[in-house]
Amino acid sequence: MRFGTTAVHAGQSPDPTTGAIMTPLFCSSTYVQEYPAVVKDGYDYSRGKNPTRTALESNLAALEGARHGVAFASGLAAIHAVATAAVSPGDRILCGNDLYGGTLRLFRRLFEPQGIEISVIDTSNLSAVEEALKQAPVSLVWLETPTNPLLRITDLAAVCKLAHEAGARVACDNTFATPYLQNPLALGCDFAVHSATKYLGGHSDVISGAIMLNDDALAEKLHFVQMAVGAVPGPMDCFLVLRGIKTLHIRMERHCANAKRVAEYLAGHARVSKVHYPGLASHAGHEVAARQMSDFGGMISFVLKGSVEDGMKFTTKTKLFALAESLGGVESLIEHPPSMTHASIPAEERRASGLDDGLIRLSVGIEDIDDLIQDLEQAFAQV
Repeated sequence: MRFGTTAVHAGQSPDPTTGAIMTPLFCSSTYVQEYPAVVKDGYDYSRGKNPTRTALESNLAALEGARHGVAFASGLAAIHAVATAAVSPGDRILCGNDLYGGTLRLFRRLFEPQGIEISVIDTSNLSAVEEALKQAPVSLVWLETPTNPLLRITDLAAVCKLAHEAGARVACDNTFATPYLQNPLALGCDFAVHSATKYLGGHSDVISGAIMLNDDALAEKLHFVQMAVGAVPGPMDCFLVLRGIKTLHIRMERHCANAKRVAEYLAGHARVSKVHYPGLASHAGHEVAARQMSDFGGMISFVLKGSVEDGMKFTTKTKLFALAESLGGVESLIEHPPSMTHASIPAEERRASGLDDGLIRLSVGIEDIDDLIQDLEQAFAQV
C-alpha cells in the first residue's frame, strides 16, 4: 500500500463483534484467563499489552516500513526507552549540539549521573562525527534532522555508515519530518523515534511517543521496558493518535506548502536577520535535505533584528500564531526557544551551538496562508 492508504488502514480492521470500522477503545486493565497463566493473544494486563495500543503499534510500524512499532506515554519516555535498551553505565552517547531541550536535559541530568558519558558535537559536520567516533567507543549516536530549533540537517546515510563501522547504533528523532517526509530506517538508522504528540497526533490533544525498528531482539527489550517501567499510553491516547495519523499525509502537504511561503516571506523581510528553513536554497543543509526528504516540513525559526526583548515581545503580538510550546498541530504556534523549550540548556552552551537569544520558532499550521502572513506582518508593525 502507498503511504496514504497505509496511514488510514494499517493495523486496523472492522471489529469482529460489531463491525465497527473504527478501532474500539479497550478500556480494560485486566483480561479473563482461560487457565492460570494461559492468556488469549498475550493479553493479561494492560500495562503489558492492550488491543487499542496493538493497533496503533502495527500502524506505526507500517508508516516507517518497520517490523516493530512500540508506543509510549510521551516522546521523552520513548527516548528514555531507547537508551535503556541500547546503553549501559560506562557507555557513551554521541549526540547533536542542537537538540530538543528535553532530550539534552534527560541525557545530562539522568544518564550522566548513572555513569553514561554524553558527547555533544555538530552532527551535520561529517568530519566532526568521524573524529568523535575515533576518540572513544560509542554505543549510541543520537540524531535529530531537521534539528530543533535551528533546522540543521544531518546526512543520515553517511552518519549511519560511520557509526556502524565504529560499532555504534543510531537513533533518529524523526518528529519534525514525520514518516511521510523521511524514513530513517531506510537510510540505515536502527531506531526511528517520534513524539507522537506532534504531527502524528496532529491536533494538540494527546501526549504520546513511539519507536519504530527492525531488530527483533531490541524490540523485545523495548516491550519489556514498556511492561517493567509502565510509561505506556492509555487506550484513549492510542485512539487519538490513530485518528490523527489517518490525515497525516494530507496535513503534511499543507504544512509544507504554508511553511515554504512563510519562509520566503521572512527571508525577504527587512526586520529579519536570519531564517532557518531547509527548503530555502540558501540553507546550508538544503542539498542533503532535498536528497533524503520528500519535502521540507512545517517548522521554521528566524532571528528578528533588534533586542532580545523585541523578539520576545513579537511572540505576544501575533493573533493566529498562538504563543505556546509544542508543535505539529493543525493550528500555528509561535515560541521563544531560549526562554521556553530550550530554557533547561545553559545559556553559554546554547549560544555556542548557534541558538541566538532572540531566536523565534514557528510551527506553521494548515490555516489559509494569506491570513498567516498578514498575521506576521501586523506583528512586525507593532515591534
